[in-house]
Amino acid sequence: MKLSLLLPNLRDAVTVQELEDLALLAESLDFDSVWAVDRVIVPESNDSGELTYPFGMMDGLPNQIPVQSRGGFFQGWPLMPWLAAKTSTIRIGMSIINTPYRSASILAAEHATIDQLSHGRLNVGVGSGWMIEEFQAVGVADIFDKRHKQVRETLDIMLGAWTNDLFEYHGEFADFGPSGFGVRPVQQPHPPIYFSGLKNPEISAKRVAKYNLSGWIGIQDTPEELQLWREPIRRELEKVGRSLDDLQVCSMIWFAITDEKTDQSPQGKATNILVGTAEQITDTLKRLRDAGLDMPILWPPFNEVPVSKTLDDMKRLVEEIMPKVNEA
Repeated sequence: MKLSLLLPNLRDAVTVQELEDLALLAESLDFDSVWAVDRVIVPESNDSGELTYPFGMMDGLPNQIPVQSRGGFFQGWPLMPWLAAKTSTIRIGMSIINTPYRSASILAAEHATIDQLSHGRLNVGVGSGWMIEEFQAVGVADIFDKRHKQVRETLDIMLGAWTNDLFEYHGEFADFGPSGFGVRPVQQPHPPIYFSGLKNPEISAKRVAKYNLSGWIGIQDTPEELQLWREPIRRELEKVGRSLDDLQVCSMIWFAITDEKTDQSPQGKATNILVGTAEQITDTLKRLRDAGLDMPILWPPFNEVPVSKTLDDMKRLVEEIMPKVNEA
C-alpha cells in the first residue's frame, strides 16, 4: 500500500509555509504523491448550509463544506508549478480538477508544461464537479447539466494534444482545426490520468475502461464501499482486455490520530475511517488493503487539527503504523 497526501489548501486558515512543510515531509517520508484541492469559490450560502446540493452530491452529507466563504483558502491549480519547483521526487497532482471550469485545450497545454517543470512527476485528476454555485461564478452554468460530456471531450482533447504533433477536434465544447500545443509531456505516451466518480460505479467504470485511465479516486470509502466500486470497474476493464491490477484504486480519506478511541460505526461518508487511535487506524488500513485500496490519499481535517499535529501524525503513520500494516 502506497501513501499519498491531500494538501489542506481548502481551509479557513493555512499558510504557504505550512503547505510547503507538509509537501516536503511527505516527500521525505517516501509518500507516493501530494495533491491539491480544486475549489475556486465558497458561496456565502455555504455558511448557513444552504448550498443547492450536498457536499459532493453525496448522500448523508450536509449542503455545506466545512470552509467559510470569508476563509483564507488557496487555489489549487497555481500550486502545481509551485510544487514542481519545491519538490524533487514526489509525484504531484490535483484531486481532482473540476474539469468543466477550464478550457480543454488550456488544460492540455498547461498540463504538458507542468509535467516538463516537474521532470515527469505529474498525475492528472479529472472530475465533473458538483457545486452549481461555483459553475455560475466561473461562468459555465450553461454546461452544468452537460458537464459529464464536457469531461469526455476534455479527455479526448488532452490525449490527442499529448500524443500528436498536430491535433484537431470538432465537438460541442471545442471546435478547432489542426493545431500544435507546444511541448509534449515528459511521460510517454502521457501522464497517468485518474478519474474521480462519486455517484455511479457503472458510469465511472466505463470512463476508466474507455480512456485506458491509470487510476480511480473515491472519497471516504469504507472497505465495503470499495467492493461496490471495484466489481463494475473490473467487469468493464475485462471487456477491453485489462485487469483491475492495472488500475490504481485510491480514496481521499480524512486522517488524524487520536488519543482516545473514536466511534467508527457506519455513518456513510461521515464515517471515521482513518480518524482514530493508532490501533484503530492500523486495523482499518489492513481492511482497506484487503478490500483493494492501493493508495489512501490522506486528507487532514478541515478544522480543529493544526498542521503541526498533521505533521506529527504523518511521521507516526510511517514509523509506527505502516510496519504493522505491511507485516500482515
